Amino acid sequence: MNLGAFSVSLSVKDIEASKNFYEKLGFQSLGGDISHNWLIMKNGSTVIGLFQGMFEKNMLTFNPGWDENAENLESFTDIRALQNTLKENDVKFLSEADDSTEGPASFTIEDPDGNPILVDQHR
Repeated sequence: MNLGAFSVSLSVKDIEASKNFYEKLGFQSLGGDISHNWLIMKNGSTVIGLFQGMFEKNMLTFNPGWDENAENLESFTDIRALQNTLKENDVKFLSEADDSTEGPASFTIEDPDGNPILVDQHR
């Protein structure tokens, strides 16, 4: 099962301070909009998202249809197919993608320790 590009989404208190800190570690802006309190940063193949005021906990994030540079992949498994496979494997969902739609959608699950996992398809 290929869940797509992986990143860690960090819930930050001060996005400017976080951006400055991660730049000191060699991260550079890849995308996002800091004026809307979110920014995607990259160092080599490592991708992190900084999100101020958008969610409570840090979370693992997967993006079906994207590579590590947020570039569209030619082929990928649609999020609804991933969701159906996980349901068949008795994975419990916190939120679900609407099976009656196409294109962008997301779902959220938790690992056994309560760590949130967001699967977010942008196309």
